[in-house]
Amino acid sequence: MQVHFYKYSNMLKKFFASIGSYMLFLKQVFRMPEKWSLYWKQFLAETEKLILSSIIIVGVISLFIGGVLVIQTASNLQNPFIDKMYIGYMVRESLILEFCSTMVALILAGKMGSNIASELGSMRISEQIDAMDMMGVNSAAFLVQPKILAATIWSPLLMLLSFGLGLIGGWIVVDTTGIISTDSYITGLKYCYNGFYVFYSCFKMSLFCFLISSIASFNGYYAKGGSLGVGKSSTKSIVSTSILILLSDLIVTQLMLY
Repeated sequence: MQVHFYKYSNMLKKFFASIGSYMLFLKQVFRMPEKWSLYWKQFLAETEKLILSSIIIVGVISLFIGGVLVIQTASNLQNPFIDKMYIGYMVRESLILEFCSTMVALILAGKMGSNIASELGSMRISEQIDAMDMMGVNSAAFLVQPKILAATIWSPLLMLLSFGLGLIGGWIVVDTTGIISTDSYITGLKYCYNGFYVFYSCFKMSLFCFLISSIASFNGYYAKGGSLGVGKSSTKSIVSTSILILLSDLIVTQLMLY
């Protein structure tokens, strides 16, 4: 009994120590940059690396998911008394409320999170970060701040892209299979439209990408143990961000929709 108590107390101690280290890390990251010109170039580079490089995977997945949602919804609405335009309505709501923010963020947790953690982990293992600190450069601000800001600011554009392509994917299935008429599908997309849901989904996407980029940067920045440690930091980032995305999704939904 006493052994279990010490085991759980040590786990709690490590958990709260990690939270404290993460907060101190963010304090170091969001200091004023020394040279704005270099910072701006780094910000543009991270925008291309984290956001633009994710367009293809987000677009392809969104197209197929939109089509799948149409087929699944149509198969569950066989009642002749239910208007077929509700298929378009339910596809739109499923995409905007959950898939285009939460599901896409979970995909980016693997793609974006592993990219950031492995890059910073490799720099830590090869002592490049130590060299920058020796020269008096705030390595956390220079390397991490552009990543976090690029991911947080531009990620809503990925959500909007996913939403648009998801609707197009659904329309392609409707047009090619004839499950319902195109007019019914478009009518359903326009039915009871709530613009607040777009803001809600964009806000969630920004929050999720902030968690992905900051936690992956934290794990990569403090990686240790050689190349094996870089792999562990990448895996740890994906697991922890995925859990936090789902938890924050529950909290934000409760606060913003009810």
